[in-house]
Amino acid sequence: TVDNLRRPSATSLTSAMMHLSLLIACPALLLTPSASVLRASPVMQLRDQQPAVPVQPREVQQVVPVGTQNFNRAPVGTQNFNSQQNYQSYQSGRTSTTTGTRTRSLADISRAKQLEDPSILVQGGSLRTWSYRNPLVDEVNVELSTEGRPLDADIELWHGPDNTPVKMRVYVENGEMRPFSCVIETPRGPNTIALRNIGQLEFPFAANVFHDRIDQPSNECLNSATTIQGGALRTYPFESVVETVQVMLKTDGRPLNARIELLQGPNNNKQVIELYTEDGLNRPFFCTLRTPGSGNVVRVVNTAPVEFPMAAAVVAFEINNNFERDAVLGGDVVVGGDSMQW
Repeated sequence: TVDNLRRPSATSLTSAMMHLSLLIACPALLLTPSASVLRASPVMQLRDQQPAVPVQPREVQQVVPVGTQNFNRAPVGTQNFNSQQNYQSYQSGRTSTTTGTRTRSLADISRAKQLEDPSILVQGGSLRTWSYRNPLVDEVNVELSTEGRPLDADIELWHGPDNTPVKMRVYVENGEMRPFSCVIETPRGPNTIALRNIGQLEFPFAANVFHDRIDQPSNECLNSATTIQGGALRTYPFESVVETVQVMLKTDGRPLNARIELLQGPNNNKQVIELYTEDGLNRPFFCTLRTPGSGNVVRVVNTAPVEFPMAAAVVAFEINNNFERDAVLGGDVVVGGDSMQW
């Protein structure tokens, strides 16, 4: 029996030779396991018979972009917000001002201030323009002021290309105490008012140009004009009770060149206006000067040649009847003022 097991039979040899020839002819059979191999390989049998395990999806972690804040988890020491809307309402509450039962944001407050005061801040060295295309606008009012700093500006009227019929240079020592206000005639539109701040960057001023509330000269100002010949000057002193002064300059149609100075003390210019108008009849000049304190003198100089006279009217407009004439401890020193009564 042992010899029979050791000696292969002719049938087994024949089948082995047939398998070998098939493997040589078809190498792909090496990749297909036979039934005996499958029975002898429990691992492969379990893999074919075992049901497929469902693949569980991987948990995707939400990535927060760089520069944004996750409001569901607040840092230590801060407030936890449940949603983006709560955070936005919290931020709007931080930057708001409560008046009574109504809460207004900073944007609403700034918008309300613009409606109350439509002035535009003009920085040093910058230019701002106001254009009026309606030919019915015959005159505009220009107002300039500061927060107590000096004011130095150029005001021009542009009428057509390369045509500047009105020019003026304005200097004010204190734009809060003595704001500048004048009326510019703008017949035959369209016209453009150009304001340039020729001061340094540290000296901005607020500018406003409008055409619906024009300052008008009083009857006394219209009827008290006197002639100033070319190269001549005239001074107009005012008492301490006078708060504002009206100044009006015009010609008979000739060009107008003048210099208006507000003095308070000897050679102490508080306000200076250098004016040019190509036609003093169609475009007369009118302004209102504030004269706080005492010892105020308005000096008008005709800087044109003798062939170009002009008519000037300088009168008191607003008078403070409650002004105290007595000396005030710590008040301004008045040079050349009224004598004190003991």
